[in-house]
Amino acid sequence: RNDCSITPLTPSPSPVATVRPRMACPFSVVIAIDFGTTSSGYAFSFTQDSEAIHMMKRWEGGDPGVANQKSPTCLLLTPDLRFHSFGFAARDFYHDLDPEEARHWLYFDKFKMRIHSTSDLTMETELEAVNGQKVRAIDVFAHALRFFREHALKEVKDQSSSVLEGDEIRWVITVPAVWRQPAKQFMREAAYLAGLVSPDCPEQLLIALEPEAASIYCRKLRLHQVIDLSMQPITNGLELDVSRPFDSSFRQAREQLRRSRHSRTFLVESGTGELWSELQTGDRYVVADCGGGTVDLTVHQIEQPQGTLKELYKASGGPYGAVGVDLAFEAMLCQIFGEDFIQSFKAKRPAAWVDLMIAFEARKRTASPGRTNALNISLPFSFIDYYKRHRGQSVEAALRRSNMNIVKWSSQGMLQLTQEAMNELFQPTISKIVKHIEELMIKPEVRGVRFLFLVGGFAESPMLQKAVQKALGRTCRIIIPHDVGLTILKGAVLFGLDPTVVRVRRCPLTYGVGVLNRFVEGRHPRDKLLIKDGREWCTDILDRFVSVDQSVALGEVVRRSYTPARLGQRKIIINIYCTATDDVTYICDPGVRKCGTITLDLPEPREIRATMQFGDTEIKVTAVDVMSNRSVRASIDFLSN
Repeated sequence: RNDCSITPLTPSPSPVATVRPRMACPFSVVIAIDFGTTSSGYAFSFTQDSEAIHMMKRWEGGDPGVANQKSPTCLLLTPDLRFHSFGFAARDFYHDLDPEEARHWLYFDKFKMRIHSTSDLTMETELEAVNGQKVRAIDVFAHALRFFREHALKEVKDQSSSVLEGDEIRWVITVPAVWRQPAKQFMREAAYLAGLVSPDCPEQLLIALEPEAASIYCRKLRLHQVIDLSMQPITNGLELDVSRPFDSSFRQAREQLRRSRHSRTFLVESGTGELWSELQTGDRYVVADCGGGTVDLTVHQIEQPQGTLKELYKASGGPYGAVGVDLAFEAMLCQIFGEDFIQSFKAKRPAAWVDLMIAFEARKRTASPGRTNALNISLPFSFIDYYKRHRGQSVEAALRRSNMNIVKWSSQGMLQLTQEAMNELFQPTISKIVKHIEELMIKPEVRGVRFLFLVGGFAESPMLQKAVQKALGRTCRIIIPHDVGLTILKGAVLFGLDPTVVRVRRCPLTYGVGVLNRFVEGRHPRDKLLIKDGREWCTDILDRFVSVDQSVALGEVVRRSYTPARLGQRKIIINIYCTATDDVTYICDPGVRKCGTITLDLPEPREIRATMQFGDTEIKVTAVDVMSNRSVRASIDFLSN
């Protein structure tokens, strides 16, 4: 019951808008880090020359057939838990270790998904390395961010004529839009730990939402910078030989990509790009960010003449990234060779397992719907050898026995995945993505959308492109930027240069606090009655700050005044509750959960006015002592539940 010792003095029904003028950027350089599930990278821009976005240097190492603008998101710690390496360097070093020794090293890859899937994320949440050892997740993320910080700063210094002070840099880190507040705060805490910025200067770090960043960049596109899938023919469901024009435009795009890759500086339009000249004012579009871990959908409207963006529907999506295809491949191996064998192989030969997945990854990228020949994946020698010793028979015999007709064994010691096998691996993930986009397209707020931008690493896959084209090509134009894997990174830099570009966002959840209100006989249930100092109160009422899918403009705030419940109280702790629906009355209704706390310091025991901002990418809170108008310490925490 202590929860509800505060009566709201000012139940303000709607947020008050305070328009903020576009400020000159107080930083001299913006560095954005796109921390992805499968690959990561950074880019930067000097505010004096904000038309030019510099991509990070090419990385050492690298894979044949994979563009090296970003680095794989994998991290290696020594047996005594010190940072060793990140990216290709981590992968190659781990691969070259002796199998016995490798078991003591901690190798992490695709670890970002854990943050998405953990429902009770805290600073103590742990991640499991490939060898089964556990480490605090926040430390792993901080190691990765520290690595990027060092690389980026060195490169910025090389290109900068003047000496840069730490406070002249604005950092931007990208997260999926479907991530909840705890995950966003987690990334911020990891950045503090990595020394990107100090907790005393929180405004130096921005959290950018991935599809939103992509959208900001897409506004700048010119026609020669995109592939328009809608221009490709689809003949009423019966595909005549579509593969030719389809492939040739991909070839052109690849060539274009190859050329642009050699130049690491990209120039962006100062206004909106010519692609939009045919969009009437107020035209709407969907950005589908198809990444390694998640698929994230955002619906935006361009407001002319300023070119600002307005979100029309709350961010939606889910864990349907390209990793799903890897998991399907692993499941297929379990089906052929037995789950116990695969688990044992992963534990005893972790580096060889990583090798096998890299080989699959490279092949996965070449899979396309029109392909007739099989895809060959070489099994590491240690896999073949380990299977023979473990099971007493050959890999070939296992394949024959498994009745898996869609996977063959080639005389060169390779698994041959037929087109049917590839379809089977891709289908579940791709159909979830298509279904999700289709469901979004029929929402009233989204109906009649004319453009769909496909971005993110998975959007490079011809399998996904073709499926989306087939399902949606008749209802809207499907546009893929040429450098589709870098779209988010460039947009994140643009967001850092001007965070006010997204003017209106939608709330993903309903947020509020529990309060006491006057008890009304007949309206409130008896079990909520609380008698205090002779007065009758109804407890546990949810006092809403914002409702799910409500439009909130930048700078709009929600104000509430609170007084301490008892004399001498030096701190007010207010629990924040959230729910995915809006038809709730009490904080104990089904679907309502406690998600965070606001802490207000009380210099004097009197009225405090708290101001909350919901229009940014993160929820912020400030507070003032009403009588003296002095600000008091206020913090909002979503990680300590």
